[in-house]
Amino acid sequence: MKISSILEKIDEKQLFIPAFQREYVWKKRDAKLLVSSMIKSYPTGTILTWDTNHPPELKGDHTYDPKQGAIKILLDGQQRVTTLYMLIRGELPPYYTLDEITDDTRGLHVNVETLELEYFQKRMDADPRWLNVTDIFKRNVRTKDVVRALEKAGRELTKVDEDRIDDNFAAVQSILDRDFPEQNIPVRASLREAIDIFYIVNAGGVALTDAELALAQISGYWPQARDAFKAKLETLKKNGFVFKLDFMVYALLAILHQGGSDMRKLHAADNNDAIRTAWKALDTKVLDYVSNLLRDHAFVDHTDEINSIYALIPIVAYCHRMDCKLNHGQIQKVVKWFYYSQVRRRYVSQLPQKLDHDLKIVATSEVPFDRLLDVIREERGGAIAITPDEFVGSAIQHPLFGLVRWHLKSRGARCLTTGVSIHHPMGEKYKLEYDHIFAFANLKAEGYGVENRLKYQLAQELTNRALLTQIANRSKGKKETEAYLSSVANNQPTALSLQLIPEDRELWQIENYELFLKTRRRMLADSVNAWLDGLAEMHAVAERISVEDMIAEGENEDVEFKETLRWDVRQGTVNKDLEAVIMKTTAAFANLQGGILMIGVADDGSVSGLDNDYKSLNGGDRDKFELHLKTLVINTFGEAFSATKLKVSFPQIDDKEICRVDISPANKPVYIKVADKGGPAADRFYVRNGNSSREMTGEQALIYIRERFV
Repeated sequence: MKISSILEKIDEKQLFIPAFQREYVWKKRDAKLLVSSMIKSYPTGTILTWDTNHPPELKGDHTYDPKQGAIKILLDGQQRVTTLYMLIRGELPPYYTLDEITDDTRGLHVNVETLELEYFQKRMDADPRWLNVTDIFKRNVRTKDVVRALEKAGRELTKVDEDRIDDNFAAVQSILDRDFPEQNIPVRASLREAIDIFYIVNAGGVALTDAELALAQISGYWPQARDAFKAKLETLKKNGFVFKLDFMVYALLAILHQGGSDMRKLHAADNNDAIRTAWKALDTKVLDYVSNLLRDHAFVDHTDEINSIYALIPIVAYCHRMDCKLNHGQIQKVVKWFYYSQVRRRYVSQLPQKLDHDLKIVATSEVPFDRLLDVIREERGGAIAITPDEFVGSAIQHPLFGLVRWHLKSRGARCLTTGVSIHHPMGEKYKLEYDHIFAFANLKAEGYGVENRLKYQLAQELTNRALLTQIANRSKGKKETEAYLSSVANNQPTALSLQLIPEDRELWQIENYELFLKTRRRMLADSVNAWLDGLAEMHAVAERISVEDMIAEGENEDVEFKETLRWDVRQGTVNKDLEAVIMKTTAAFANLQGGILMIGVADDGSVSGLDNDYKSLNGGDRDKFELHLKTLVINTFGEAFSATKLKVSFPQIDDKEICRVDISPANKPVYIKVADKGGPAADRFYVRNGNSSREMTGEQALIYIRERFV
């Protein structure tokens, strides 16, 4: 089906999106890649449609009239079609409102001389080659308009230049004539059959989760389900409890089928009455009861504080079973188990299987949370009390920090500067931040930077954090610890003790930093255990440290992020220049004092992983990736450098594999051959400067080399 025909059918109310489809979730990057692929005539996938005169509930305001006869339902391809509608028409499709669009992908611009695609930037105002693609599709601007504007700006265009611009206009406009191969479900298919096919098509990829596919089935026999769930999500969000549609599906599965793995149990229409009854209880009573229980008794002000949201599913199921009539003792047991499910990462892996196990206990035991606590204890070999050693090197991403935060709230802790309670502070400027007690800049000067892994971990340790409101953190700055804590002690006499910060002024000296940490670890462990003992008798074990805290700190002189080794995400192809940038960074680190290069992590700290690089290596894996990387290093710097100055590892973060390259300081200057455009390659000397790699030349380079290496 031609793109132009698809859009016409949408406008003429012949092609619709079913209500059970997920929302529009594409980002601007996805839209840019789609248009780039279409301009280059790359394959862009098929669409799956269903011709029917008995359609399901439709997205948007349109209500089906049987007089229309058979209409087309778009089952697969909605993200692409919606993107193209917005870019070509410049408007939202009739089945969406602006409030429902998370990321408005309109406004994509193309350079009609180079076919480069970017979203609007201020520099484009002064360059007539940059045009909104919508204006090209609508023929609001033509080749001659660009040519005249360029000539008016003083540029002389050759016929070749004009032809190139004209060809590029045609390349963009030709998207309207591109086809999406259409797979069609015939009109005789039932709604259940159509949704089953939709399920099979999506189950073969990674586009939808099992819960989203289950919701599609639920929407088939209860068309208003998705809207009902979304309305409740908005209500909960206003109170600080942010969930996704998946959570609601898990809650229904837990209540109706006492499980967390087999979403197919929700597919059949014979769930219809039971699911509506269960939802009514969730909507009108249970979800509000659970959120209030967590806020009032567990000191949870926002779901951002929870590291595993699915620990709430057993609590939801239990409160539903008890008709939200828990006594004080039952609430205390729920809260106690919740804390340990978080700090002991009960659901960090094998979520569906563990929910199956735990929900059966919730459904059958008279004292379910006693038993669930035993499960955690058994997983940990019987020892689950918090120990001071667990804090060693553990950053704020560690679940211990969440437990400490809730404990400090329970003590009535206040901001060290403003005196505002850290339990549900109001207003954006009083939002909580987690500031270093000993400023990192000062610690780094004392040898606690990333060049010393163990000391860096100590600098980022959660015991070196205080809870401050945003306004207080801005005013604190980089004050010396002794001066800062002295002012707190004078202005807020109880603030330090409420946050369990040592009040021995000798420990506030930077030379006593590690003794400060040791003292506070003991204070925190003792106080947390005493608090938990009031709920139940428990013990704890240590967790492995991850690289997440380093990523959270961002790029600096010692740490660099690269989204890929060789795959150009903007162009959608291999780019050898990116490999050269990796080599420059390697040389720059080696010429300073070494450093850490993270490949598979974007500049903003988001983890993208290595899949694109793997695919670019003929369907490779980490072994091929490591071999390719080391070959680059050997070809650039030699065998000896690769063997002695490079350590490559592949940590996993959020189920995505990244490459960590530890680069040791070089014993002699490291050069890299770089060619200027059109010129021969020459040796260049790079050094790390802040969070970038800069070339050093001339006398400046000679002085540096003499001081650094001689």
